[in-house]
Amino acid sequence: MIDEKPEEAGALTPAVPKVGDTIAAPNARWTFGGDVAQHFEQHIERSVPCYREGHEIAAALSDFFLYDGAVAYELGCSTGALSRRLAERNAAKDVRIIGLEVEEAMVEAARASCAGLRSVEIREADVVDVDFEPSDLIVSYYTIQFIRPARRQQLFDKIYASLNWGGAFIMFEKVRAPDARFQDMMSALYVDFKLEQGFEEREIVHKSRSLKGVLEPFSTQGNIDLMRRAGFGDIMTVFKHLCFEGFLAIK
Repeated sequence: MIDEKPEEAGALTPAVPKVGDTIAAPNARWTFGGDVAQHFEQHIERSVPCYREGHEIAAALSDFFLYDGAVAYELGCSTGALSRRLAERNAAKDVRIIGLEVEEAMVEAARASCAGLRSVEIREADVVDVDFEPSDLIVSYYTIQFIRPARRQQLFDKIYASLNWGGAFIMFEKVRAPDARFQDMMSALYVDFKLEQGFEEREIVHKSRSLKGVLEPFSTQGNIDLMRRAGFGDIMTVFKHLCFEGFLAIK
């Protein structure tokens, strides 16, 4: 256990708790910065059910919205795996795929992952502050849940405004259940999933503590309400596994 008593003069600073895959994160201070990028892919695949399958769903859906001359964004592209997959899927088309990422180490990893793909550009930027150019597809893969709730509607509004008519917004998010009983069930099953992936119990607890005030998921209806207030009328679920959901919204 970590000694959380006040430090005495000359005492050693307590070690930062490990949350799995050699990643460490303090209480309520989870970050994607530092050396997280080095272990991110391994960690996220063990943490999010059907992580790669979701990439394939997003890539397959891009068939309907990307054409010669089209522009796509990935918001919070982390190490660039999905931006790369979108580029590979649409390699025969003349498209532009712009990955936006705020963490410098992630940007470096994404640029390395997408090196040689002329259709992909990785930019270091906060998605809330970016002015999007007219676009045909915007993808957010487990990103908006990390944006402070007070700023989310502004982002949804910008996404809708930037899309060309007939363009699409694909969003995957962790979601809260519609009431406390269902939330207890989903939380328990998610813990079971992580144990099955080989995480230790203390790693699961430390990860949960590190995400306090950092990861703020909304319910399915809460996310739909954000999209509808932005202007989206045509919305459907394209993926659902316990407390993880993928949405497709078309302008």
